[in-house]
Amino acid sequence: MKTISSVVEDYIKKKPFLQSALAQGIINLTSLSRIVKPEIENELGKDIRNGAIVMALKRLSDDLEFRATHKIIKVLKNIGEITVRSSLTDFTFLVSDSILENQTMLLKEVNKNKDVFYTSSRGVNEMNIVVSNILEDAIEELFKNEKCTQKAEHLSSITVKLPAENVSVPGIYYFIFQRLAWEGIVLYEVISTTNEFTIIVNDEQVDMAFKTIKDLKAL
Repeated sequence: MKTISSVVEDYIKKKPFLQSALAQGIINLTSLSRIVKPEIENELGKDIRNGAIVMALKRLSDDLEFRATHKIIKVLKNIGEITVRSSLTDFTFLVSDSILENQTMLLKEVNKNKDVFYTSSRGVNEMNIVVSNILEDAIEELFKNEKCTQKAEHLSSITVKLPAENVSVPGIYYFIFQRLAWEGIVLYEVISTTNEFTIIVNDEQVDMAFKTIKDLKAL
């Protein structure tokens, strides 16, 4: 049997941003109850008082704060080194039969200078390569016969080291990327390994992105 609480919880779970805002206590529950009231009544097939919805939201927000936020914040407080690199360019190429061979040649150029930034990711149809600007000419030459669909310049990277327990706590990446989204940070690329991730952002937004991630340690 459906109850007000169960229907309200199902509604909130379908709206991740709303769920997180509830857990942080930054939403006026009375105002929210008026907004969701028609949908809740339609689901239950009867009239519902606003007060009943407010109470369901209050119980849910308290529960969400404990279940979701507590474990995530515990992990984020233990974020390790945060490394920023600037003067990067992001290339997007269509996958071809020759692109891996060209990438192998590029890696030889990367190995000549251990201080350059290089990262690459490959999907089904395209490959991204993000490098320090000093390798831009090398890419232009090595990949001149490949189809470049996008080239983005004036970029920076932020690499974040996460504690090992990040792989056992759901919602870590969502929580971080949500904060970045709230600040209007545009992510050009996201590259991750088991215990660290790197985001590529515009030079103009790197300071705000760095501050947003660093502030997570003080939650």
